[in-house]
Amino acid sequence: MKEQIALERLTGLIAFARAGSLGSFTAAARALAISPSAVSKSIQRLEQRLGIPLFTRTTRSLVLTTEGRELHERALKLLQDAEAIEQTAIAARSEPAGTLRVAASLPVGIHVISAALPDFRRRHPNVSIDLRLSDQVVDLVEEGIDIAIRIGELPDSSLLSKRMSALRLCAYASPAYIEARGTPAHPHELHSHDTVNMRYQNSGQLFRWPFQIGGKTIEILPSAQIVVDASDAVMATVAAGGGIGMAATFMTAPYVARGELVPVLADYAVDRHNITALWPESRRTNPAVRAFIDHLQATFLK
Repeated sequence: MKEQIALERLTGLIAFARAGSLGSFTAAARALAISPSAVSKSIQRLEQRLGIPLFTRTTRSLVLTTEGRELHERALKLLQDAEAIEQTAIAARSEPAGTLRVAASLPVGIHVISAALPDFRRRHPNVSIDLRLSDQVVDLVEEGIDIAIRIGELPDSSLLSKRMSALRLCAYASPAYIEARGTPAHPHELHSHDTVNMRYQNSGQLFRWPFQIGGKTIEILPSAQIVVDASDAVMATVAAGGGIGMAATFMTAPYVARGELVPVLADYAVDRHNITALWPESRRTNPAVRAFIDHLQATFLK
């Protein structure tokens, strides 16, 4: 009976640590791969056992109480110690195994990582993949993520990293559009063409198209007749003959292979930002992490 009580206590503290860091039972449940109701009940039992409220709950928010803030840091340390024990055990295995939690942005996740997963699983059948796609930057340590794939300049951090590939941006059009309207010879000729542009969902800003001209990178904001808020929608619209659009080459490759898109102004294409893999120090010796990073880098180099 004492062992059962101790186990329930530990479960409640782990759920409390995650919920306190992520600000919601739903996010904590996702990180722990259990249901939100299980997180809620576990924390309720912990509160009853401790005799204090840990959270102030409203319909829109979950906020640590004064007592909860004092206990949260200790609970978080307990969770980190538990994960360290798990990683030590995993590192002792020579073969990759276990569940690998991977976070990535939607474009990279959909167009690169998802397609690479079946081959990775064939090579490492004892590894299960939990792929989480979002354009929001996640905290790898707090959410228990093993690897994150990110685009752009990265802030200094304690995370380990490895560059996967440069992000190459190029303009594209459909063969039908080119036949009807011709091909611009210089980026400055875009004003006489129909263009499709993207608006960033997080800022509302329009994407400024970069071009390499005369050894310098310049940015042009086309007067687009069609504006969408997802890069996949740009490609679909352009492939349907909507005009000229710009996208990363890793996203457009299947369209080009099928003959649905043709590069435009390719001599002015720009390598911008890096695609980088990040992982916590605690995952340094994890065989599955090492295997996945190697596999993904080979995928980008194809």
